Amino acid sequence: MRSVIKISKTIEEAVDMALEELGVNEEDVHVEVLAEPSKGLFGLIGNKDATVKVTVTNDPVEIVENLLNRILLHMSVKGSCMVRKEGSCLHVDIIDISSSDMGIVIGKRGNTLDSIQYLLSLAVNKNRENYIKVIVDAKGYRKRREDTLIRLANKMAQKAKYSNRPVRLEPMNPYERRIIHSALQHVDGIDTHSEGEDPYRRVVIEAK
Repeated sequence: MRSVIKISKTIEEAVDMALEELGVNEEDVHVEVLAEPSKGLFGLIGNKDATVKVTVTNDPVEIVENLLNRILLHMSVKGSCMVRKEGSCLHVDIIDISSSDMGIVIGKRGNTLDSIQYLLSLAVNKNRENYIKVIVDAKGYRKRREDTLIRLANKMAQKAKYSNRPVRLEPMNPYERRIIHSALQHVDGIDTHSEGEDPYRRVVIEAK
């Protein structure tokens, strides 16, 4: 397990320094106070700083890496992953995979990729108070899919305007529906809403 030793004027400052270096939250570590801070003679001579040892006991990055590698192994997919933590979000990129394996990992309209993302999110947030969002991508698929959905939204918005009839899109997951709603949010003369129950819930585009 990863650990660091930090020295500062207070225990809190030393712990904060350690958390920043380790890139984790306080709930993910064990803190051992090696030395309490103390003031010397007249508060000047012999001052002693606090010393702490902070050990990572629940590393979200490590959890994701280990589980994803096992998932890929069981899927008979050769590949690896790169995980970076930005605030309360984990960005997971599946890399070093062939084109055929990428198709397997992504699945139809990203369904397999979404399932992997869901499993990783469950594992990371188990018994956690502060929720960590997990986003899984494979060779930029998410951005390409987003661009495709935005083009589709604009095309169907024009169709709804000229036909003056509602246009119902194919069923989509919540993430993709949000992309459609957001893309058309400020388009004059167009309104959107969702109808149906998951997994068959879809966006409806209509002229105001």
